[in-house]
Amino acid sequence: MLKLTAPIILASKSPRRQELLTLMGLKFSVELKDVDESYPETLSAPEIAVYIAEKKAKAFVANPDEIIITADTIVAINGEILGKPQNHMEAQEMLGKLSGNQHEVYTGVSINYNGKIVSFYDQTEVFCRVLNTEEINYYIDHYQPFDKAGSYGVQDWFGLTVVEKLNGSYTNVMGLPTEKLYQYLLKI
Repeated sequence: MLKLTAPIILASKSPRRQELLTLMGLKFSVELKDVDESYPETLSAPEIAVYIAEKKAKAFVANPDEIIITADTIVAINGEILGKPQNHMEAQEMLGKLSGNQHEVYTGVSINYNGKIVSFYDQTEVFCRVLNTEEINYYIDHYQPFDKAGSYGVQDWFGLTVVEKLNGSYTNVMGLPTEKLYQYLLKI
Protein backbone atom coordinates (compact mmCIF):
# COMPACT_ATOMS: atom_id res chain seq x y z
CA MET A 1 0.00 0.00 0.00
CA LEU A 2 1.28 3.41 -1.00
CA LYS A 3 1.45 5.83 1.95
CA LEU A 4 2.63 9.30 1.04
CA THR A 5 2.78 12.12 3.54
CA ALA A 6 3.50 14.83 0.99
CA PRO A 7 0.49 16.52 -0.61
CA ILE A 8 -0.08 15.47 -4.23
CA ILE A 9 -1.00 17.96 -6.93
CA LEU A 10 -2.29 16.62 -10.23
CA ALA A 11 -1.64 19.21 -12.92
CA SER A 12 -4.31 17.98 -15.30
CA LYS A 13 -7.91 18.82 -16.06
CA SER A 14 -8.46 15.32 -17.45
CA PRO A 15 -11.33 13.66 -15.60
CA ARG A 16 -9.83 10.29 -16.56
CA ARG A 17 -6.50 11.06 -14.86
CA GLN A 18 -8.35 12.33 -11.81
CA GLU A 19 -10.44 9.16 -11.70
CA LEU A 20 -7.35 6.95 -11.99
CA LEU A 21 -5.56 8.67 -9.11
CA THR A 22 -8.72 8.36 -7.02
CA LEU A 23 -8.95 4.65 -7.85
CA MET A 24 -5.31 4.31 -6.75
CA GLY A 25 -6.44 5.52 -3.33
CA LEU A 26 -4.50 8.79 -3.52
CA LYS A 27 -5.68 12.07 -2.10
CA PHE A 28 -4.77 14.98 -4.33
CA SER A 29 -5.73 18.45 -5.44
CA VAL A 30 -5.88 19.72 -9.00
CA GLU A 31 -3.93 22.78 -10.13
CA LEU A 32 -3.60 23.97 -13.68
CA LYS A 33 -1.08 26.18 -15.47
CA ASP A 34 -1.24 27.35 -19.05
CA VAL A 35 1.59 25.63 -20.89
CA ASP A 36 2.58 25.89 -24.53
CA GLU A 37 2.36 22.30 -25.78
CA SER A 38 4.47 22.82 -28.89
CA TYR A 39 7.53 20.63 -29.35
CA PRO A 40 10.52 20.26 -31.69
CA GLU A 41 9.52 18.38 -34.83
CA THR A 42 12.60 16.17 -34.58
CA LEU A 43 11.25 14.31 -31.52
CA SER A 44 9.77 10.82 -31.69
CA ALA A 45 6.29 10.14 -30.25
CA PRO A 46 7.54 8.96 -26.82
CA GLU A 47 9.97 11.88 -26.67
CA ILE A 48 7.11 14.30 -27.42
CA ALA A 49 4.99 12.87 -24.60
CA VAL A 50 7.84 13.21 -22.08
CA TYR A 51 8.88 16.65 -23.42
CA ILE A 52 5.39 18.09 -22.91
CA ALA A 53 4.94 16.41 -19.50
CA GLU A 54 8.24 17.97 -18.40
CA LYS A 55 7.19 21.39 -19.73
CA LYS A 56 4.05 21.10 -17.61
CA ALA A 57 6.09 20.06 -14.54
CA LYS A 58 8.54 22.95 -14.98
CA ALA A 59 5.61 25.41 -14.97
CA PHE A 60 5.28 24.71 -11.24
CA VAL A 61 7.54 25.94 -8.51
CA ALA A 62 7.01 23.07 -6.14
CA ASN A 63 7.26 23.40 -2.40
CA PRO A 64 9.78 20.81 -1.18
CA ASP A 65 7.02 18.78 0.45
CA GLU A 66 4.66 18.68 -2.57
CA ILE A 67 4.48 16.01 -5.27
CA ILE A 68 3.36 17.43 -8.60
CA ILE A 69 2.27 14.95 -11.25
CA THR A 70 1.96 16.00 -14.90
CA ALA A 71 1.24 13.90 -17.98
CA ASP A 72 0.75 14.09 -21.71
CA THR A 73 -0.69 11.44 -24.02
CA ILE A 74 0.22 11.03 -27.68
CA VAL A 75 -1.48 8.80 -30.26
CA ALA A 76 0.69 7.76 -33.20
CA ILE A 77 -0.09 5.75 -36.31
CA ASN A 78 2.56 4.97 -38.92
CA GLY A 79 4.77 7.73 -37.52
CA GLU A 80 2.02 10.37 -37.65
CA ILE A 81 1.01 12.09 -34.42
CA LEU A 82 -2.75 12.39 -33.89
CA GLY A 83 -3.50 15.19 -31.45
CA LYS A 84 -6.86 16.43 -30.23
CA PRO A 85 -9.28 17.11 -33.08
CA GLN A 86 -10.33 20.72 -33.55
CA ASN A 87 -13.64 19.90 -35.21
CA HIS A 88 -15.95 17.15 -36.51
CA MET A 89 -14.04 16.81 -39.79
CA GLU A 90 -10.66 16.31 -38.06
CA ALA A 91 -12.21 13.74 -35.73
CA GLN A 92 -13.65 11.87 -38.75
CA GLU A 93 -10.26 11.88 -40.44
CA MET A 94 -8.44 10.58 -37.35
CA LEU A 95 -10.98 7.85 -36.62
CA GLY A 96 -10.85 6.83 -40.27
CA LYS A 97 -7.08 6.36 -39.96
CA LEU A 98 -7.49 4.23 -36.82
CA SER A 99 -10.21 2.10 -38.43
CA GLY A 100 -8.94 -1.43 -39.07
CA ASN A 101 -5.41 -0.52 -38.01
CA GLN A 102 -2.97 -0.81 -35.14
CA HIS A 103 -1.62 2.33 -33.48
CA GLU A 104 0.44 3.27 -30.43
CA VAL A 105 -0.44 5.34 -27.40
CA TYR A 106 2.39 6.97 -25.45
CA THR A 107 1.91 8.73 -22.15
CA GLY A 108 4.75 10.77 -20.70
CA VAL A 109 4.64 11.42 -16.96
CA SER A 110 6.72 13.81 -14.87
CA ILE A 111 6.92 13.89 -11.10
CA ASN A 112 8.18 17.16 -9.64
CA TYR A 113 9.31 16.54 -6.06
CA ASN A 114 11.93 17.96 -3.74
CA GLY A 115 13.56 20.09 -6.44
CA LYS A 116 13.86 17.25 -8.96
CA ILE A 117 11.80 16.20 -11.95
CA VAL A 118 11.69 12.49 -12.74
CA SER A 119 10.09 11.52 -16.04
CA PHE A 120 9.11 8.30 -17.78
CA TYR A 121 6.75 7.07 -20.46
CA ASP A 122 4.72 4.01 -21.26
CA GLN A 123 3.64 2.58 -24.62
CA THR A 124 0.57 0.55 -25.52
CA GLU A 125 -0.30 -0.95 -28.89
CA VAL A 126 -3.99 -0.66 -29.73
CA PHE A 127 -5.73 -2.73 -32.42
CA CYS A 128 -9.04 -1.46 -33.84
CA ARG A 129 -11.65 -3.16 -35.97
CA VAL A 130 -12.93 -1.54 -39.15
CA LEU A 131 -15.44 1.27 -38.61
CA ASN A 132 -17.97 2.45 -41.15
CA THR A 133 -18.86 6.12 -41.69
CA GLU A 134 -22.11 5.80 -39.76
CA GLU A 135 -20.27 4.45 -36.70
CA ILE A 136 -17.63 7.19 -36.89
CA ASN A 137 -20.30 9.90 -37.03
CA TYR A 138 -22.30 8.24 -34.24
CA TYR A 139 -19.23 8.22 -32.02
CA ILE A 140 -18.35 11.85 -32.70
CA ASP A 141 -21.95 13.03 -32.24
CA HIS A 142 -22.58 11.11 -29.02
CA TYR A 143 -19.17 11.16 -27.32
CA GLN A 144 -17.70 14.51 -28.44
CA PRO A 145 -14.06 13.30 -28.49
CA PHE A 146 -12.58 16.76 -28.99
CA ASP A 147 -10.58 16.69 -25.74
CA LYS A 148 -8.95 13.35 -26.50
CA ALA A 149 -5.74 12.56 -28.35
CA GLY A 150 -6.55 10.49 -31.43
CA SER A 151 -10.27 11.41 -31.14
CA TYR A 152 -11.27 8.56 -28.85
CA GLY A 153 -11.53 7.36 -25.28
CA VAL A 154 -10.75 3.72 -24.53
CA GLN A 155 -13.10 3.84 -21.52
CA ASP A 156 -16.22 4.70 -23.56
CA TRP A 157 -18.16 3.26 -26.54
CA PHE A 158 -15.05 3.24 -28.71
CA GLY A 159 -13.08 1.07 -26.30
CA LEU A 160 -16.03 -1.21 -25.69
CA THR A 161 -16.96 -1.81 -29.32
CA VAL A 162 -13.99 -0.90 -31.54
CA VAL A 163 -10.78 -1.79 -29.70
CA GLU A 164 -10.12 -5.47 -30.35
CA LYS A 165 -6.90 -5.89 -28.42
CA LEU A 166 -4.29 -4.03 -26.38
CA ASN A 167 -0.63 -4.89 -25.90
CA GLY A 168 0.42 -2.99 -22.81
CA SER A 169 -1.24 -0.91 -20.13
CA TYR A 170 -4.96 -0.12 -20.38
CA THR A 171 -4.58 2.84 -18.02
CA ASN A 172 -1.83 4.21 -20.26
CA VAL A 173 -4.40 4.48 -23.06
CA MET A 174 -6.72 6.29 -20.61
CA GLY A 175 -3.95 8.85 -20.09
CA LEU A 176 -1.96 7.75 -17.03
CA PRO A 177 0.09 4.53 -16.75
CA THR A 178 -0.83 3.89 -13.12
CA GLU A 179 1.24 0.74 -12.82
CA LYS A 180 4.49 2.61 -13.57
CA LEU A 181 3.38 5.72 -11.66
CA TYR A 182 2.78 3.60 -8.56
CA GLN A 183 6.32 2.17 -8.75
CA TYR A 184 7.84 5.65 -9.08
CA LEU A 185 5.76 6.98 -6.17
CA LEU A 186 6.92 4.07 -3.99
CA LYS A 187 10.49 5.38 -4.42
CA ILE A 188 9.44 8.71 -2.91
